[in-house]
Amino acid sequence: MKAIRHSGIVISDREKALRFYQDLLGLTMHREMVESGDFISDILGLKDVKVNTMKLKADDGNLVELLHFVSHPRKVVPYELCDMGPTHVAFTVEDLDKEYERLTAAGVSFTVPPQVSVDGNAKVTFCKDPDGNYIELVQMLK
Repeated sequence: MKAIRHSGIVISDREKALRFYQDLLGLTMHREMVESGDFISDILGLKDVKVNTMKLKADDGNLVELLHFVSHPRKVVPYELCDMGPTHVAFTVEDLDKEYERLTAAGVSFTVPPQVSVDGNAKVTFCKDPDGNYIELVQMLK
């Protein structure tokens, strides 16, 4: 493996997700497209797929792909960070206390206020996007 290409997150509402990931987290739209046909259906293993994909870019060039399935709407299923499978995406921030205050004021839900890691190397917290997906925010201290 050479690198992590992107992280994919299934969303239920395009506008709410873009408000969160673009307006609140500051990611920028890299590419948006609607995918359908045999290729996308085959690689996803789903019949007659139509999905709106939005690749958002962080300042460092890393990508988050938001997937809004038009053809296969899904219900939001709450989960815990200890559940099996992918549980979160982590972002590095400059000032976690400042981000915590800003995002809390915007109505974002957090698990706890920022906490210093046991080794003292980082300050960390988790919040949730509009669909309840966990997002980790990390400020490196050392």
